Amino acid sequence: MEQAIKYVLDLLDKNSISYQYIEHEPVYTIEDMLRLHLDEAGEIPKNLFLRNANGKQHYLVIVSKEKTVNLKALREVIGSTALSFASEERLQKHLGLSKGAVTPFGVLNNADCSVEVFFDRDLTCAARLGFHPNRNTATVFLSYHDVESIIQAHGNSIQVVKIPAAESSHAL
Repeated sequence: MEQAIKYVLDLLDKNSISYQYIEHEPVYTIEDMLRLHLDEAGEIPKNLFLRNANGKQHYLVIVSKEKTVNLKALREVIGSTALSFASEERLQKHLGLSKGAVTPFGVLNNADCSVEVFFDRDLTCAARLGFHPNRNTATVFLSYHDVESIIQAHGNSIQVVKIPAAESSHAL
């Protein structure tokens, strides 16, 4: 088992967190995950790694896979300047992740706890949420409250907000 995955699973075990672990081929999109029927084990959210206009602040935004996100509306909700997707270099620098493996477990690699995490309120009631354990070759399903406790224990800011659905076809 790859060290990055083992680290996450060991942390879950150490904290007596109940989870389901599923190994699979590398996946890069929600569509890839649905094709493998991973959604049968729980909700598969979108994980968006964003930056503000000057690139000094980074955000991990977690929303329902069905929801399209309007970045202009989102910036107002989270109190940011203009938002855009962070580069793969920034993803590696701040979360230690590669493209296709964005996950809230990435904050465990964010030593200065500078990345702010925003969860869409709609996800907090899901029985189980599926996230990569820092690699896109596996998915771990666990409760929102367990994910929240891991992020808080690490020291990153986490907020639950109502992320409005976008009407535009230009939304993400």
